[in-house]
Amino acid sequence: MQVSVETTQGLERRLTITVPAAAISTEVDKELRNIAKNRRVDGFRPGKAPVAMIKKMFGLSVLQDVASRQMQNHFYQAIIANKLTPAGAPTFAPGQLAEGKDLEFAATFEVYPEVQLNALDKIEVTKPVVEITADDLETMLGTLRKQHATWAKTEAAAASGDRVIIDFVGSIEGEEFEGGKASDFTLELGQGRMIPGFEDGIIGKKAGEEVTVDVTFPAEYHAENLKGKAASFAVTVKAVEAQQLPEVNDEFAKLFGLAEATVDALKVEVKKNMERELNNSIKGRVKEQVIKGLLATHEVEVPQALIESEIDVLRRQALQRFGNNLDPKQLPELPAALFTEQAKDRVKVGLLLGEVIKTNNLQVEDARVQSLIETVASAYEDPQEVVQYYNSNKELLQGMRNVALEEQAIDLVLAKAKVTEEKAKFDEIMNPQAAN
Repeated sequence: MQVSVETTQGLERRLTITVPAAAISTEVDKELRNIAKNRRVDGFRPGKAPVAMIKKMFGLSVLQDVASRQMQNHFYQAIIANKLTPAGAPTFAPGQLAEGKDLEFAATFEVYPEVQLNALDKIEVTKPVVEITADDLETMLGTLRKQHATWAKTEAAAASGDRVIIDFVGSIEGEEFEGGKASDFTLELGQGRMIPGFEDGIIGKKAGEEVTVDVTFPAEYHAENLKGKAASFAVTVKAVEAQQLPEVNDEFAKLFGLAEATVDALKVEVKKNMERELNNSIKGRVKEQVIKGLLATHEVEVPQALIESEIDVLRRQALQRFGNNLDPKQLPELPAALFTEQAKDRVKVGLLLGEVIKTNNLQVEDARVQSLIETVASAYEDPQEVVQYYNSNKELLQGMRNVALEEQAIDLVLAKAKVTEEKAKFDEIMNPQAAN
């Protein structure tokens, strides 16, 4: 086998390989003899047809099949011999195929780049330090109370935090518009669900009252025909309901399926869940900064084949989110350009973390894998059952091993980075938009 290697551009390589005629003819003859043994040919007993006749009937297709296999086999031999690591499937360009002649073909493909780690100590990371306070715990209990609230009709005027049942008809310059009408519409006041000014016009009104609410649609409103338009809504308040919050007592604690249904046990469990979510959020913030730091301090040439593969992954994920589990064939094709930059960064990060793992000979820590599984399981009613399920499912377990190894690589980079601890409040980390 003769092989020449050429760098065409960047990471692209072209191998020109010559397969000896003898290698092809030997396999062709063997294949034809096998066909002769098993093929029934009119006028001959099974397995008794002359090889020459079989060759005349099937010779070309057998030659093409053998040539295809030989190209694959010789390609893999060539990349091993030349220590090349393809980043995607090769494109074959075969030369003229003829019986008794050497076969020359070209294989074009991209290789993985050589990644050099540097300047890890230049990466800057701010790590939040948070203490869950008694006020944080009370706020969370308040959230749980709202989640289990009931509603009771009231004759009082509607206030922020109340719920109203309304009918409304919207019009612009006296003409009703599409989507501006509803009956028995439930609206919780103070949530900001409607356009600015709509809720304000209802606050202070009682059940049975009618009111005209004048508003202006925002300039950035999603419906093109309504952007910036002044509108009037004729609103009938059919009912006003006040929120009834349950007391935090042992009866309330029973709602959460605790082994010990007491307020103290509930507070312990709630705080434990808050700590778990907080730790996950902090870990996510730190990881995001490490990744940004790696990207900022390293130039990595990325194989186009890997970018295209990652674009396909991102596109499928987007279709699953937008399509609500519909058949992707029923959804429009999302342009690759929407995902190109994100895909490129994800591939770069994968290459960089892969180099961290290889350079430092990192091996998956089984204890970390189990810790990750237990963290996931702790959010379920029967954690032990979830742990057993993960450990008995090869695919899920391998996925968690991959997560653990990535974490180990992130931790190693973090150990070399410049880390500044910064005190923060629970809400600032868990609900940054509200905190701002």
